Amino acid sequence: MPDAAIAPAVASGRGNRLWRVLATGLSFLAFGVGGVLFGLLAFPALNIGVRDEARRRRLARKLVQRSFAFHIELMRVLGVLTYEIRGRERLQRDGLLVLANHPTLIDVVFLVSLLPNADCVVKSAVARNPFMRGPVRAAGYVSNDDGAGLVEDCIAAVKAGGNLVIFPEGTRTVRGQPPKLQRGAANIAVRGRLDVTPVRLSCTPMTLGKGEKWYRVPTRRFHVVVDVQEDLPIARFLDAAEPGTGGDAAAARRLNDYLTNFLFV
Repeated sequence: MPDAAIAPAVASGRGNRLWRVLATGLSFLAFGVGGVLFGLLAFPALNIGVRDEARRRRLARKLVQRSFAFHIELMRVLGVLTYEIRGRERLQRDGLLVLANHPTLIDVVFLVSLLPNADCVVKSAVARNPFMRGPVRAAGYVSNDDGAGLVEDCIAAVKAGGNLVIFPEGTRTVRGQPPKLQRGAANIAVRGRLDVTPVRLSCTPMTLGKGEKWYRVPTRRFHVVVDVQEDLPIARFLDAAEPGTGGDAAAARRLNDYLTNFLFV
């Protein structure tokens, strides 16, 4: 009798997991098709209808924000995930340097969905991707092609009012390994004298991590928490850089060390 009672529950669990595999695939398909359609229709229409470059870029970023917010909501409605946003109001400003940890593939989708004027550093491969090429060009995202001028480009983007989203790790966190932050984000903050808006991201149970296949869904819907922290004043790290200790380079190291502990608690 107990076995007979367990069997339907097991079948139900398997059916739910199969649905979430299908729903996850549908979500990624919708994301890709949406990117192509925006690139073919929406962004060319913006280029023709809006002559002012700054206004056109702002409208393009707003469109990307809303499409990403729609994508998150689609995943929620389909039963793929649930989520919680803490400190959302801290992102409703211009000229932010947003630094976050990077546990999952959809971190940037969450963050951009919350930022009305989001800017991102994108790889050249992403800029050439047919799914992303249109949004990337129309929104005027910072390209990492110019290594020498990348830091200055990022500083200029923030000072122009953009909300620059950077993952200091440079890639998704590798599960089971200690986090290792690259120096680029800290250099941008220090050399630009920019305060940092830190964001802690978590995903439970973990999925869509580095090297993990999208169809390897967890045993239940995963829950994402986006926790926007209070601004971190850059002055505290500049003050710590005493004469003879390396100046900006020392300040960047101190900021990196702090973020390594702060973002991965």
